[in-house]
Amino acid sequence: MVEDGVKILSNVVASSLPLHAKTGGIIPETAAREQLRLMIPTVEKALLESKLKPQDLDAIAVTQGPGLLGSLLIGVETAKTLSFVWNKPLVPINHLVGHVYANWLENPSPPKFPNLTLIVSGGHSELVIAGNHGDFEWLGGTRDDAAGEAFDKTARVLGLTYPGGPAIQKAAASHKHIDNSLPRPLHDSGDFDFSFSGLKTAVVNKASNKRFSDQETADFAASIQEAIVDSLLNKTLKAAKKYNVKELLLAGGVAANARLTEKARESFSGKVHVAPPKLCVDNGAMIAAAAFFNYKPVPWQDVQADSGLFF
Repeated sequence: MVEDGVKILSNVVASSLPLHAKTGGIIPETAAREQLRLMIPTVEKALLESKLKPQDLDAIAVTQGPGLLGSLLIGVETAKTLSFVWNKPLVPINHLVGHVYANWLENPSPPKFPNLTLIVSGGHSELVIAGNHGDFEWLGGTRDDAAGEAFDKTARVLGLTYPGGPAIQKAAASHKHIDNSLPRPLHDSGDFDFSFSGLKTAVVNKASNKRFSDQETADFAASIQEAIVDSLLNKTLKAAKKYNVKELLLAGGVAANARLTEKARESFSGKVHVAPPKLCVDNGAMIAAAAFFNYKPVPWQDVQADSGLFF
């Protein structure tokens, strides 16, 4: 529950991460079944914590896509039902736009326009420029693996836990050496696209048939992290310079990476916004914030889950 797009009244997150950690990644059917089990209790808890009743709400926001279709269907159909029963407007929100608006939540100095956002998560690595609320222009994105996926897959190569981003960051904290020979794909490509498949392959080749000590693992983890961060910021800084923006937003689960934030603030001359880690990962508050600033209600009958929906 969010007030005026910036104040969090409640933000209840029901995560199936422990289940996915057991399998080393997300199994879509498992995620959907767990979401189905937890959806109504989560809504009830959010209302309880906010001290609001359904009649107090102005509208219901829902993630329409992109994402896993099974999970999207459960969320959309639940929101449509509540919209009908509670007689409240329904506002469908793009999942990636939601991540952008995490930067408005509980931020005493919210972003100004124009701004540039680097959206980095398990499935996405995108650069988006915004001239105002609802005025988004996609500049570039990953051609293969996303940054979060690269973290997950390389962490598995090192024998680290899932999800890979936090595991690599934790391991890298005790590093003594960084190997900068790992590739930074598309570094000089002249566009704003990313690629991480080559980096992943290089890590697999370097780790092939080798057993690492704890220190070697820490050094390798730091080297991987640095390569991913360098690749992301290389294109981000070029886009910021081309479009002359003074405000940079980091969004998505990978934005919680401390090294990414640290290096962005070192290398970008303007203001860098990044939400607290708990708001970088998927959550309902960011979707509600996006709905407030991009209020376009749609008849509940017309809202459909779309796994391929983009800007």
